[in-house]
Amino acid sequence: MRAIGGIWRWRHNPLRRRTDLVEAWVALSALLLILLVAPLVGSLVGAVAQDVLQRSVREQRESRHEVTATVVRKVDGSPLEADPETATGREARTRVVADWTAPDGSAQHGTVLAGLKTPHSGDHFALWTDGRGRPTARPLDSATATTHAVLAGFGTALLTAGAVEAGRRLIVWRLVRRRYARLDQAWDRAGPDWGRAGTGI
Repeated sequence: MRAIGGIWRWRHNPLRRRTDLVEAWVALSALLLILLVAPLVGSLVGAVAQDVLQRSVREQRESRHEVTATVVRKVDGSPLEADPETATGREARTRVVADWTAPDGSAQHGTVLAGLKTPHSGDHFALWTDGRGRPTARPLDSATATTHAVLAGFGTALLTAGAVEAGRRLIVWRLVRRRYARLDQAWDRAGPDWGRAGTGI
């Protein structure tokens, strides 16, 4: 609103400098870009991110399989580890040697992380594998993908608004420098005659 008021105020003011009017128009343009363009860019980026992430969710659900593994033994001296794939990252997991059957029917054996705090031989736990039975991370869920897409859109809108504001400040800075340079030139032209007899003062 200050930008609109500034343009209106400087419209017919005899003290108006060209840079004052330019500064007011720049402020109005920046305001409109921040209010209209930044949300639009954020929405577009969010929509693209949502499409890509949801496609990734579908692909991961098709290529990853949850199987039931059986603990053979706990790996000696293995501490509890936080699972980076969980939402909070606080789900305790223990390194164990386990047996499981791959989706293709082949028997598998190896060291994996089990979602058990105190695993014992014969305990069962869920394990995510690829089509060949190799352990893999759990697939991305749809809600998490949507959250990431919203954050991407919101972040892009903020970055766009910040870039517009930075551009506005740069333009105003240059206008002020030009204004001061012209003022210095005017002072230089008028300064040597101050207080001298016969200069018309």
